Amino acid sequence: MQHLIEKANTLMEALPYIRRFSGKTIVIKYGGHAMADEALKKSFALDVILLKSLGINTVVVHGGGPQINETLKRYGIVSEFVRGMRVTDAATMQVVEMVLTGQVNKEVVGYLNQHGGRAVGLSGKDGNLLFCKKLLQEMKQEDGSLEKVDIGFVGDVVKVNQELIQTLEHGKFIPVIAPIGVGENGESYNINADLVAGRVAGALRAEKLILLTDVEGVKDKAGVLLPSIVLDEVPRLIDDGVITGGMIPKVTCCVDAIEEGVKKASIIDGRVLHAVLLEIFTDVGVGTEIHR
Repeated sequence: MQHLIEKANTLMEALPYIRRFSGKTIVIKYGGHAMADEALKKSFALDVILLKSLGINTVVVHGGGPQINETLKRYGIVSEFVRGMRVTDAATMQVVEMVLTGQVNKEVVGYLNQHGGRAVGLSGKDGNLLFCKKLLQEMKQEDGSLEKVDIGFVGDVVKVNQELIQTLEHGKFIPVIAPIGVGENGESYNINADLVAGRVAGALRAEKLILLTDVEGVKDKAGVLLPSIVLDEVPRLIDDGVITGGMIPKVTCCVDAIEEGVKKASIIDGRVLHAVLLEIFTDVGVGTEIHR
């Protein structure tokens, strides 16, 4: 009987969060180990389906770096990176688009539908969902100055067609977005999936943005998880070396989304089973929440 009471208590803990998020939108960036491990894939799919069943509009933006690397290797194409961004020439762009829209997107959609969801796959080219401009990456020169470098077909989202997403939401579908954008001449662009998730969340004025990662969240210099960060603290934490490396663009993405109207953003450990539900429906959460 005690374990049944504990289950009831768990449901009661979730109740205020269900009320808060019902009818609202949550954008989830899906990537990392959670996309590779079978148990985690099933866990993620069930989390998203449950959210939708509770009346919470869920939008998924996925990555696909490992799958792209594997396919490029088969084609004998060597990738170069500038400050974490893949240099994307025309040949690389063809492979990136093929893998993200033709392979990864369909796998995610299929997995959600297999477990009872109603998912629809999209790329940023569908209905001009993600309109882009070329992203010029900054590189530090020998004299310490910063120079903007053209790294090919890498894009920055300048406009999101939120009406397309909202139409799917109203039809009780789960949009699953591949991070491919379209330029003014119809050309394809490779976009960082975190950036896409942040821009989509901002355009939808989402209640919450969640980035799934392969780490627990943001940690202090002693390695202790920071469960909460106030927006105004971020510049100091970067200057002090608390937020470093690959965590900087993730945190920056969260900050930008909040400044565009998202209520809160979280960086959570996607290696934890049902990480999304634990983040949304429990008092503690499973990562670092960034808020005003």
